[in-house]
Amino acid sequence: MKLILGSGSPRRRKLIAQLGLDAYDVRPPDIDESPAKGELPRPYCVRMAREKAQAVHTEGDDEVVLSADTTVALGRRILGKPADEEEAAEFLRALSGRRHQVVTAVAVRRGDRIWERDVVTKVRMKRLSTEELRGYLATGDWHGKAGGYGIQGPAGALVPWISGSFTAVVGLPLAETAHLLAAAGLPVWRQT
Repeated sequence: MKLILGSGSPRRRKLIAQLGLDAYDVRPPDIDESPAKGELPRPYCVRMAREKAQAVHTEGDDEVVLSADTTVALGRRILGKPADEEEAAEFLRALSGRRHQVVTAVAVRRGDRIWERDVVTKVRMKRLSTEELRGYLATGDWHGKAGGYGIQGPAGALVPWISGSFTAVVGLPLAETAHLLAAAGLPVWRQT
């Protein structure tokens, strides 16, 4: 069995390594990630993970595709990856001092069969001072991160509380991912 990572995220690659796995190949799918009009964060995230898994080309039944999507939800609002520093600042000001949800959906595909799971984690960001906001933005760590922050980096100092899966907030819930991969015939911590 060969694991195909349907994501260009270096964080997801590091997370699957924690399961004792290494991707045979990395094939980020090229799909439209725009939310549908009125689409809520959780269904959007689940749809994205599934569509990513389906879009990855495989070369045989021995290839197992792993795709995921992480979305930051502030109520019904989807906070995706900010286009620029200004939008990152807007997202962070909206999250400042509030609880929000981070939804990570995982889809594993082998042939025509798909196994799916989504995980919702509650996160509280501290109230950010102007200096903290400017300082964090200056790190550039907000690039390519849903909601404009990555909990595993400098923004970890801005998050005093979570309820749920830390690895899901990073981008891949490991317990659920291990279960899905095993269901698809690719057990974790296998000897290579």
